[in-house]
Amino acid sequence: MYKKARSVLNARINVGYDYNVHFTRGVFSPGNPLLKKVVVSRELRRRHKVIFFVEKEIVLHHPLLPGRISAYCKRHSSAISLVAAPVVMAGGEDGKNFRLIEKMCRIMSDRHLCRQSFICIVGGGAFLDTVGFAASVVHRGIRQIRVPTTVLAQDDSGVGVKNGINLFGVKNFIGTFAPPFAVINDFNFLDTLEQRDWISGVAEAFKVAMIKDAEFFGWLCGSTAQLKRRNRPAMEKLVKRCAELHVMHIQNSGDPFEFGSARPLDFGHWSAHKLEMLSGGKLRHGEAVAIGLALDSYYALEKGLLYRKDFETLLLSLEKLGFALWSDLLLKKDRRGRYVIFSGIQEFREHLGGELHITLPNGLGRKTEVNELDEEILVEGIKYLKRRVEAG
Repeated sequence: MYKKARSVLNARINVGYDYNVHFTRGVFSPGNPLLKKVVVSRELRRRHKVIFFVEKEIVLHHPLLPGRISAYCKRHSSAISLVAAPVVMAGGEDGKNFRLIEKMCRIMSDRHLCRQSFICIVGGGAFLDTVGFAASVVHRGIRQIRVPTTVLAQDDSGVGVKNGINLFGVKNFIGTFAPPFAVINDFNFLDTLEQRDWISGVAEAFKVAMIKDAEFFGWLCGSTAQLKRRNRPAMEKLVKRCAELHVMHIQNSGDPFEFGSARPLDFGHWSAHKLEMLSGGKLRHGEAVAIGLALDSYYALEKGLLYRKDFETLLLSLEKLGFALWSDLLLKKDRRGRYVIFSGIQEFREHLGGELHITLPNGLGRKTEVNELDEEILVEGIKYLKRRVEAG
């Protein structure tokens, strides 16, 4: 006699993820064993298929890079089977689209990669997002090793577990959670960045310091001159501490795959994402984040969550670094006369799961969450930033 079938079957799955964020110089120098060690770290005796996707912009500054990658793989051929010459493709926000995704997936298919093969991605944050998305959907996930080449990618986006592409005018509308197999931050790539990109990633350091580390915030404010002058030890210290704070949050927040609604590391980002898309990619992510930090910090000030001296210190420090804390896009209105930037609030709400959770500083080094934003205060914040830029 059959037992009565259960009305509920409980399936609880616990999956552990473990990856390292490495810091080095000259990752593709033949004598640097780091990349080889990463590839064989789980299967010591196995020779793995590897393909490299390299952002075109990086090759412009490092024209010998594809050859060096090929030479490195030949030197370490006992562990690495290079299945094709490094694939050089365009990056940036314009490249985060399905047309390039299809092309990348075709290359992976033609080279018969399997789930234990490796996609090694060399480029900035947007390029890591795009190739990472393609790698995450082929065979439901091919191992990816990220080699971020910008400050922003090394201290923030490249060390996390997300990737995505833009669609319908919304940043990262399509994406997946796909923890990397490893991240290798090679500081040598930072030396050839344009000044604009050198500084851009510093905004993310201010973001995380404001809500998680008051001491780090103080160091950042006191190091603006060194950072602007491209002091290498100062930037390396910034990258390491900022990356550490991001990894600690992912590891310890209890919600690495964002099943909940709160995203603390997106302080200042609801308006930043909208500004990026409105600008058609002309605003760098870090530049938009700097404006977003200024606007949300003004809101925190008006709500009694931030002292005026700390607010002024933040804005002065960002300005000393060269950030323009203003964009005319903040004043753009729709047919109904409503500020277009405020549609970013609704897009953020939908992205979070329907309930708005905006992170604001609650003093330095601490945070709080609010579930609504008073648009009148935000309008005053926009007007304040406009007066500030006009005053010089």
